Amino acid sequence: MVGSGRRSLVVGRWIRALTVGALLLGSAQLLADRGKNIYERNCVACHRKLPVALDKFFFNYLLKYSSERRVKEALQRFLKHPTKKKALASEELINQYGLMPKTELSDTELRRAIDTYWETYKVFGKIK
Repeated sequence: MVGSGRRSLVVGRWIRALTVGALLLGSAQLLADRGKNIYERNCVACHRKLPVALDKFFFNYLLKYSSERRVKEALQRFLKHPTKKKALASEELINQYGLMPKTELSDTELRRAIDTYWETYKVFGKIK
């Protein structure tokens, strides 16, 4: 009987650990979904109107800033305070469509949108 009690305790701990793990994964997925929704509503919706797709802007940032951290930092700086000097769009594109307006997203929403943008277009680990 003593072995049975210990087994029940171990099984109970495993069930709790699995439950906590499932909740954490569910929370991570929920945050990813929120980021995707923010990205779709606030980024893709406007950029669909432009003749240059979002992936081209991404590759311009990647060529200039090279790392995930630097790309994300540069995007955040530009989106919070857009200027022609920081813009990676061509002068012709800016002249025709104007400079992007300052984001109205909170810092958290902006980070989630940028994370989604990164995950959508990153090439690391995809090239064989």
